[in-house]
Amino acid sequence: MCQTTEEIDVAEIDFRNLSPAQRHTKAFQIVGDLRAGESFVLVNDHDPMPLYSQIQASHPDEFSWTYLKQGPSVWKVEIAKQFKVA
Repeated sequence: MCQTTEEIDVAEIDFRNLSPAQRHTKAFQIVGDLRAGESFVLVNDHDPMPLYSQIQASHPDEFSWTYLKQGPSVWKVEIAKQFKVA
C-alpha cells in the first residue's frame, strides 16, 4: 500500500512552467530517483496519460498512478514507487 498525500508531505512538482520537450525527461529523472514507498505529485496543464504509458513500458508495474485532480486546467497525479513483493 502506498502512502497518500494526506498521510505524509509529498513534493509537488509543477511541470506547467517546463517546455513540452523537458516534461517527460524531467518526469523520468524523478521517477528514476524514487525509492520504494516514495512518491511525488506531478502538476500539469493537461492529462499526462501518455507519460503513464511510457512509465509502464519502461518500468512495468513498479509505480502506482493516482489522479488527485483531473482538469480542466490543472491535473495532479501522485506517482509512487511500489514495494517489490518477494
